[in-house]
Amino acid sequence: MKGHTSIEPRFVKSVPATLEEGVAYVSMEYASVIHLCCCGCGNEVVTPLSPTDWQLYFDGDSITLYPSIGNWGFDCRSHYWIRGNRIEHAPQWTDQEIDEGRAYDRWLKKQYDPSKRSTSKSRKVSKPFQIEDKIKEHESLWEKTAKKLKGFFKCLL
Repeated sequence: MKGHTSIEPRFVKSVPATLEEGVAYVSMEYASVIHLCCCGCGNEVVTPLSPTDWQLYFDGDSITLYPSIGNWGFDCRSHYWIRGNRIEHAPQWTDQEIDEGRAYDRWLKKQYDPSKRSTSKSRKVSKPFQIEDKIKEHESLWEKTAKKLKGFFKCLL
């Protein structure tokens, strides 16, 4: 299947019945981004926006979603990043990596404490290059955490 290399954000109140390829429908009302899988398979991908799911960065022109999108439940098992409206295809994960990633996501959700979340209404807006730096920092943190988790799960087996 031919994959997409870019995506166009559309801010909507509700998602249309038929999705267009190469369009990310951003619903702030429902705190989610919906698009057709960027590998071209036609599956609908829903990324909920929350402190423990995906974060959306909008610079006035383009969107970035963090973390990557891994469609492990689809036959295509596509894996990609959306950064500055660009699609960056990433390597597929093994079944073990998927299981470990899901365990890590569950652990993060359990650790989340909304009372520690900043309630400041005046938040400093990051510039796009700062967002890329933060994503790179998180990627290296993820790599370190993934290695620790692999060791942890191995000792449980």
